[in-house]
Amino acid sequence: MDQPLQTVSNGQQQRALWLSTFAFTICFAVWMIFAIIGIQIREQLGLNDTQFGLLIATPVLTGSLIRVFLGIWSDQFGGRKVMTLVMLCGAVATWLLTYAQTYPQFLLAALFVGIAGGNFSVGVTYVSKWFPAEKQGTALGIFGAGNIGSAVTKLLAPMVMVAAGWMMVAKLWAVALAITAVLFYLFSKEDPSLEQRRRSGVKPMPFAQQMAPLKNLQVWRFSLYYFFVFGGFVALALWLPHYLVGAYGMDVATAGMLAACYSIPASLFRVVGGWLSDRIGARRVMYWTLGVSSVCTFLLAYPDTRYTVQGVHGELSFHLAISVTVFTVLVFVLGFFMSLGKAAVYKHIPVYYPQHVGAVGGVVGMIGGLGGFILPIVFGALNDIIGIWSSCFMLLFVLVSIALVWMHFAIRRMERRNFPQLDRQTDLPEAIDAAALEKQRQA
Repeated sequence: MDQPLQTVSNGQQQRALWLSTFAFTICFAVWMIFAIIGIQIREQLGLNDTQFGLLIATPVLTGSLIRVFLGIWSDQFGGRKVMTLVMLCGAVATWLLTYAQTYPQFLLAALFVGIAGGNFSVGVTYVSKWFPAEKQGTALGIFGAGNIGSAVTKLLAPMVMVAAGWMMVAKLWAVALAITAVLFYLFSKEDPSLEQRRRSGVKPMPFAQQMAPLKNLQVWRFSLYYFFVFGGFVALALWLPHYLVGAYGMDVATAGMLAACYSIPASLFRVVGGWLSDRIGARRVMYWTLGVSSVCTFLLAYPDTRYTVQGVHGELSFHLAISVTVFTVLVFVLGFFMSLGKAAVYKHIPVYYPQHVGAVGGVVGMIGGLGGFILPIVFGALNDIIGIWSSCFMLLFVLVSIALVWMHFAIRRMERRNFPQLDRQTDLPEAIDAAALEKQRQA
């Protein structure tokens, strides 16, 4: 066990983990608030799909860009203080959102609401310091399940918005975040490595040294995985209510409830992803994630199509489309495997970069978050340009295919570098047996 963890009890570990998870859940609920209130604001301002995509994605931009700095500050000053400050700033910004009236004002307000999304890199850094390497996958998986905050917003915000308007949603979410910040600070403790550093008088690692691992291509490969599994999750969490309203003609409350069928598994099963990564390895989990996701996005990308075929006895017409039931099942499966992948990506970081969790985790989280910012804008632009609702899944299919191919070839290259004899072997069992027999004869 690491030196700072030798005096840490199981109770202290659990308290740090569950307080952080609860705080992240509330922060994520605030971060995703535009997925619901944005629909009413869109009608109020008369926005097109591109403008709507930019509005709902803007908070994700802020929450992504600040993750690197927040992760580093958490290493230097402790996650307890940084997380509390992030939540208080997010609460103030969410309350001030209610004063916006024009589209530029909403975009500016959304930038500041996005501060709440920076909580993730703080929590990853804070939680990882309470657990040994062999338990970090499970612990970070539980913490990452705070993504369930997206489903909380989708289930509760429509009811509040229908009853009292979008401003009441913003005010209630702001109050909840402020209360959470106070509770977290009162009941949490500084992480053990920070306490040991203070006792020994060791100064925090310099910024340049913390950022040194970023020169490794491996970090950016992890970032691409996270761009899909997390960025794609955030983008769909924001986009699906609008997608269901437009593609299937649902009302906002029903669309929010069905969209939660995606958000819930994409959040809760992150715990399973962390546990599996500890048990069978993060690499195998990533193969399953990217493989199944490519199948799901391919099926979801198929547009509602009517065919007319010239048959023997005249024209034959038929219709191919994904029903609401099939759509819900597919996005549930997609969300499940995305959740496994989110945990698997972050299992890699404390193992490969134990002294740079804040910096590397912040960069990977930033790139993933930028996916949540860029993709909804591109989704809206594709709708305006192509005019096909399923174009968003077409884009995701291309993205996950690139990630899967890169991962496979990177792993094969690594295997050949570590085991050069692989290049001299064949996959044909008969040839292997023949070679073994020849060696026996020569002996």
